[in-house]
Amino acid sequence: MSALAALKMVKVPPNSASMEEARKQTLEFFKMACRSLPSVMEIYNLDDVVTVSQLRSTISAQIRKNAHIANPKVIDLLLFKATEELSNIVTHSKQRHHVIGQYVLGHEGGGLTQDMGTKDQGISEFLKQFYTSNYF
Repeated sequence: MSALAALKMVKVPPNSASMEEARKQTLEFFKMACRSLPSVMEIYNLDDVVTVSQLRSTISAQIRKNAHIANPKVIDLLLFKATEELSNIVTHSKQRHHVIGQYVLGHEGGGLTQDMGTKDQGISEFLKQFYTSNYF
């Protein structure tokens, strides 16, 4: 069964009654996302940019980023948003550069690589101080 067919059969999980149930649903989502990675790699032709294991690590990092949340309702909301995002990716609702920019190049710390400040190389010391002091 293809990942698209599997996603069509997946319904939004019911509200979690406890943290244990929310944890179980999170693990189920992670498994579903990992199973869909080969078809995502094929749909977006990502073989030359990233490997399946690197994308799996990115998904894992996104899930671990919210590990501190202790409210099952908030976890359910995040799972709903994640399921919608996965559905949009698998149904090809995003373009290739969106997927690469968000999950490969690093969007707010979630990707595999980070921009190491190359855009500030040609700026004078005065402007660097100005920008850091005037941005909140």
